[in-house]
Amino acid sequence: MQTYFITGYPGFLARNLLQQLIKDHRSTIEHIYLLVLPKLKEQAEKERMYFSKTERFDDEKITIVEGDITEEKLAINKQIQAELQQNVTHVFHLAAVYDLAVPETLAYQVNVKGTDNVNKWLRTLFHLERYIYFSTAYISGTREGNIFENELNENQSFRNHYEKTKFKAEILVDKLKTSIPTTIIRPGIVKGHSKTGETIKFDGMYFLLNLFDRIGSLPIIPYLGEGNVEGNFVPSDYVLMATSYLAIDKIGEGKTYHVTDPNAYTMREIYKMVCEAYLGKTPKGIVSKSVASLPLYSKLVRKWIRIEKEAMDYFIIDSSYDTTQTITDLEGSGIECPDLKDTIEPMINFYRRYKHDYKRHIQIS
Repeated sequence: MQTYFITGYPGFLARNLLQQLIKDHRSTIEHIYLLVLPKLKEQAEKERMYFSKTERFDDEKITIVEGDITEEKLAINKQIQAELQQNVTHVFHLAAVYDLAVPETLAYQVNVKGTDNVNKWLRTLFHLERYIYFSTAYISGTREGNIFENELNENQSFRNHYEKTKFKAEILVDKLKTSIPTTIIRPGIVKGHSKTGETIKFDGMYFLLNLFDRIGSLPIIPYLGEGNVEGNFVPSDYVLMATSYLAIDKIGEGKTYHVTDPNAYTMREIYKMVCEAYLGKTPKGIVSKSVASLPLYSKLVRKWIRIEKEAMDYFIIDSSYDTTQTITDLEGSGIECPDLKDTIEPMINFYRRYKHDYKRHIQIS
C-alpha cells in the first residue's frame, strides 16, 4: 500500500493529479496528504469533501496539512511531522510560482528555496519510495535546436525569472537521483483538458484568445513575426496521465521526462488555427515581433489585452523537445499526446463560456 504527499494543492495541476492518481491507483492507496497554505485551508477542506463525494473516495483517507514550502520543515507541526515520517511513500512536488512575469525575489523564494526545503524534508521520511518533481521543459531557456531529456546544465541563459528559478530548482532535485528514487517531469506549456477544455487559469495559449478577443473587429489580423518556431502546448489530461503512470511504475525511477508534444506545430500554425477557429478569419500579413511587443510595454495596454509582454519571447526561440524516453516508457500504457488541432474547439468553447470570469485571468502587472 502507498501513501502520497502532494504539494501545491488546491492548484489546478495538484487538484487534477489527485483525481488522476485515485482513478489509476485506488486499490493501492492507503492515504493522501495535501500540503496547503494556511490561507487556503478552508477552500481546500471544501474541495476535499466535494471531491470525496464525487469520486466515491473515503474522505478519511485524505488529510489537509497546513504548511509552507518556503519555511524550514515546511512549517508542518510536530505531531503531523511524526505521522508523515512514518507513512509517506511518494512525494509529488508541484508547488511553484508559474507566472512568466514573476519578480525575481518571489520566484527564488518559492521555486528554489521552497524546493530546497522539500528536498531536505524528504530525508526525514523513513519509507520514501519515490520523489516526483514537476519541472518545466523551459529550463532549456534560450537554447535552440533539439533539446534532450538527459540534458540540464548547458550554460543556457533565460528569458525570465520563472525559467531561471525552475532551472536552479531542477539542478537541486537532479542531484538527489543518486540517493533518492526520483522522477522529474518536464511538461510543455500546459493548457486545459483536451476534451472538456477545462482550466482555472487563462495563460499560455489562452493569451492568443485574449488577443483575438480584443482585436477581433479589425478588418485584418496580422501574424506576429514569422512564427516558424515550435510552440509546445500540451493538454493537462495528457500531462497528468503520463505523470500518474511514470511516477508509480518502476520504469520511471531515476529518469527525467519531456511530457511535451512529440508532434508540435509551429507558432505560426497555432496562431492560424486559433484565429480561424475563434474569429473565422485567416491571418494576413506580418507584424514583426519587435513592433508587436512595443504596445505591451504599456501597463494599460497589457491589462486591456490581458497578455504579459514576456509571452512574446516564445515566438522567437527555435527549440524542439525530444520525447524519446517518454514515448518509450509510456509504450503499452495507452497514454498518448493528442493532436493539438483536435483540442482547439473544446478549448475555445470553454474560453467563450468563462472569459468574463476575472478569477481565471492572471493579474497583469
